[in-house]
Amino acid sequence: MTPIEQVAQKLKSLGIDYTSVEHPPVFTTEEADKLIAGYAGTRTKTLLLNNSNKTEYYLVVMSDSARLDLKKFQSTVQSTRLSMASPERLKLKLGVTPGSVSIFGLLNNVDHDVHVYFDKQIMSTETLVFHPNDNTQTWFINTGDAMKFVQEMGFEPSIVAL
Repeated sequence: MTPIEQVAQKLKSLGIDYTSVEHPPVFTTEEADKLIAGYAGTRTKTLLLNNSNKTEYYLVVMSDSARLDLKKFQSTVQSTRLSMASPERLKLKLGVTPGSVSIFGLLNNVDHDVHVYFDKQIMSTETLVFHPNDNTQTWFINTGDAMKFVQEMGFEPSIVAL
């Protein structure tokens, strides 16, 4: 089963609807935004961060136009120095490659050792936009359903001001 089929099957089992747009592979939010122009929804970027010892992992979901203040976030989560997870860590923790990071990678986090954070700013929007563990499609999902998905995967998302 492909990553996209895996995500689609899980959403169907949870009764979660989505709209999908197929496109060539993209590796930045700017590339994706050009290909989904005209579709309503808050474009997101999802980052996987790890602490300096690579013992704590943080999945951060925010608007694609926002910039993450790492020092502020470190303080929020009371962590040592944080950095972007390497491609190897992305594969190990979420089963994805760079350009495909989203909440749907939680399907592959069998250790349930990733802490999930949503930026408060995006929570008042109706629709969030993600890749379904593959950067050849972009999916539009209701914000409440995105939270439901994260919780159904066994994670308790935190909503913070980034």
